[in-house]
Amino acid sequence: MNLEKVVFGFFIVLAATLNFGFFLGDIDRPELHHVYELAAALVVSLIATALKFGDRTQIGAIHLATSLVADLQLIAAAVTWGVAVHITGEGMTASVTSSVVSLSGGALFANVVSVIILIVETVMLRR
Repeated sequence: MNLEKVVFGFFIVLAATLNFGFFLGDIDRPELHHVYELAAALVVSLIATALKFGDRTQIGAIHLATSLVADLQLIAAAVTWGVAVHITGEGMTASVTSSVVSLSGGALFANVVSVIILIVETVMLRR
């Protein structure tokens, strides 16, 4: 068993599951979407992105692209949350929560694509 592949797969799947955990729940109810869960999803997604650098294959490039999309979406969600709470003082209204959760949903889709690519790559691997 290749430890590098295990760590790589672990972080890809963990990024997707943390993002799913944040995304799940009514889109406009802020009490169902915790800021620390979003932060954890972002940090793990950034770690997964760092692990994807250096792979020179076409599939590696697609892995990196999906990870960068997820990072961008999660950063936008975190910035939206931060601006609403700390800059405008508006707080987590239904509208702001909907925006944050929608951005997280875009990241979740990118994570799902990355997991599918990982599964396809694993199935195609020859011994």
